[in-house]
Amino acid sequence: MVRIVIADDHTMVREALRQAFERAGFDVVGEAADGEEAVAQVDHHRPDVVLMDLSMPVLSGVAAAKRIAHLVPSSAVVMLSMLSDETAVSSALTAGARGYLVKDSTMTEIVESVMRVARGELVVPPSVSVAGRGSEDDARAPIPPASTPLVSKREEEVLRLIATGASIPEAADQLFISVKTVKNHLSSIYGKLDSHDRAQAVLKAMRMGLIQLR
Repeated sequence: MVRIVIADDHTMVREALRQAFERAGFDVVGEAADGEEAVAQVDHHRPDVVLMDLSMPVLSGVAAAKRIAHLVPSSAVVMLSMLSDETAVSSALTAGARGYLVKDSTMTEIVESVMRVARGELVVPPSVSVAGRGSEDDARAPIPPASTPLVSKREEEVLRLIATGASIPEAADQLFISVKTVKNHLSSIYGKLDSHDRAQAVLKAMRMGLIQLR
């Protein structure tokens, strides 16, 4: 059973989300009405997923996500917001969020997306091109020479599988290589993309157009 903390400053929204997740079989272990409380709830309950409003009082959703990523890295943050622009999505994912949902999503879409994040996938709005057009992060991202691919074909295959939520053993099985080889490819990818974990590597690869999530 997936354990979840719901953080939103609107009581009715929290109640509606709680009902939807409980009907879907989730264990709602805590709720929070502001960012500071969300961090405390996550630190106490250690949930699998945190569904959090981007615009939270006391401590913003982005700031709270950063703290949670530091305190409880095993808890995946999914941001929920009215905003769907690339800057908002990029800020949330850079802060450590593993998913970003817009509030015009249906309850079914929200529940399904949170389940995907719980399985290890990175979830972003289908209407948002994370491969970006001119954001500050894009400007700082390394641009590969036209004649030389930044990542090898095998590294690209590993990235694509990781982006769809495959674990390291699952990627090894699908590519018919060893777990150690997958880990070596990931280490190489982290170095080439200046990344520290799989989610950050996938995000940067998407921004640079190396891979796309469908």
